[in-house]
Amino acid sequence: MKNIGLMVIVALLSSIITVGLFKSFDAREKIIIREAMPSQRAALAERPVNLAPRRSVIVNTPTDFVTASTLATPSVVFIKTLHANKRSYWNYKYTASSGSGVIVSPDGYIVTNHHVVSEGSEINLTLNDKRKYSAELVGSDPTTDIALLKIDAKNLPYVSFGNSDSLQIGEWVMAIGNPFRLESTVTAGIVSAKARNISILDNEASVESFIQTDAVVNQGNSGGALVNTNGELVGINAAIITQSGKYEGYSFAIPSNLAKKVIADLREFGEVRRGILGVSIKNINDELAKKIGLKEVKGVYLDYVNPNSAAKKGGLQSGDVITGIDGTLTNTFPQLQEIIARKRPGDLLQVSYFRDGESANAEVRLEQKIVRELDPMMVEIGFELKDLSDSETRKFGKSGAKVNSIYRDSKIMATNMDLDFIITSVNGDPVANVVETLEAIRNVKAGIVELGGFYPQFEGEFFYAFRVEDENN
Repeated sequence: MKNIGLMVIVALLSSIITVGLFKSFDAREKIIIREAMPSQRAALAERPVNLAPRRSVIVNTPTDFVTASTLATPSVVFIKTLHANKRSYWNYKYTASSGSGVIVSPDGYIVTNHHVVSEGSEINLTLNDKRKYSAELVGSDPTTDIALLKIDAKNLPYVSFGNSDSLQIGEWVMAIGNPFRLESTVTAGIVSAKARNISILDNEASVESFIQTDAVVNQGNSGGALVNTNGELVGINAAIITQSGKYEGYSFAIPSNLAKKVIADLREFGEVRRGILGVSIKNINDELAKKIGLKEVKGVYLDYVNPNSAAKKGGLQSGDVITGIDGTLTNTFPQLQEIIARKRPGDLLQVSYFRDGESANAEVRLEQKIVRELDPMMVEIGFELKDLSDSETRKFGKSGAKVNSIYRDSKIMATNMDLDFIITSVNGDPVANVVETLEAIRNVKAGIVELGGFYPQFEGEFFYAFRVEDENN
């Protein structure tokens, strides 16, 4: 009996000790629960749909995308563009491309990318509610990759414009479009960078100041909406950088403030009215900043100010550094380019600049960009030429054709030629002006064209060569 009693007492003690140890170890573990936060919803003047009442939930994301998505998604459309490729007088081959667009007014104006509808013979749209329309191209601007369409419809859901200038690095945004024909796809990401120039637009007057995000964008998203967490349009999705042909984390959108100005011009004039400063510029680097006495590596250096230009009339000079326009900093060329592209000829700018160690201000009134009829030969080769003035001819002691502009990714750019090169010979034969230069190049039916000449600021002769192909081959 004693043994039995001893065993019972030992069993009871063991149980008590085991329970005590369990509670002791269990008390050391902590379950961390985030404080309950109300879902962050956009403030709405009018709600297009009946939304569920606000609720308090435990969240670990910085915001709620539901309301913004609900607001913006109905305004995004699917675009199918037909291209008629003429094989012979009666024979056409039709191909199709697709993308996205965004309704920006209740009476049927839709913004998309220029490259989505470029050279299209027929443009068809499918709305979010499955209704189908044929669209008219109001106008298109390849320099910003923006196009404006119009459909015959009323009381359409549309997205309101947000202020792309107020976007912050790290801010949440959503991309809405139709990737791979997956209609009304919404993805989220953050703003990775602003004022990006990725050299994707091949027009020599192109304006690239993209918003970079990591929201997933793929083929078919082009022309779709980039919206903030209020459901406001802050960008038009345009491009991705990829090695695989699919999304790899880098997507780019045209800022809404730039798109809004282009849309207004296309709607009012059918074309973009763009003012110009009349300068040649380059970005500031560390070496240049030290040389001119800048404390920070920021600003846009005026390498050359054209005579009789808006900048010259406003008092700007070669060697000045533009640091801001209308109170907005211009740390890089894309930032300056976007601000100017949002203005019209005749607009008055308050320009902040740095000169000779001091900051100053000037008023500059933008002038109309003169559209010239370019010789197709210049466009094909990739540069623009102008005759030397009488004063330049006297100064240099010789005649020639001056290189006034070089197109990106062109034959001329591949030669490493720089602006202001003065062409005096073609394949060894002297030329005195633009007409003679182009005629000499045309006479080279196939083979190598060698352009000889000089730079006003350097000694000696320079030569640049490129190949031309026989048009009959």
